[in-house]
Amino acid sequence: MRRFLQALVLALFVLTAHAKDVSFNGTKPAVIIDVRTPDEFSAGHIDGAINIPVEQVGQGIQFIKGVKKDSPILVYCRSGRRSAIAKSALEQQGYKRILDGGGIEELAKNLKVCVDKTC
Repeated sequence: MRRFLQALVLALFVLTAHAKDVSFNGTKPAVIIDVRTPDEFSAGHIDGAINIPVEQVGQGIQFIKGVKKDSPILVYCRSGRRSAIAKSALEQQGYKRILDGGGIEELAKNLKVCVDKTC
């Protein structure tokens, strides 16, 4: 029952998720996923990111409206370890354009804000 409720809450949250107008290494992600715990996410996150803990990223990605197997998906965590795990898990499911942003602090430094639809 608990897993069902978690999945339901996750589904309701991510149905309309869209990345803020930023680029990472020259690519504008369709979605930015923070794979840390909900408590870590609540303490601070990249603007526009959604929270899908690393253990749930494989199931949670399916609920994000408009994300396809070839959509650019940016993942990050605290240090880079969990984002690497998430990247691998998503690639195993057939997602082709997973961008590993690594740790949140480094990612924040490397995001470029798009101006007038130009990144």
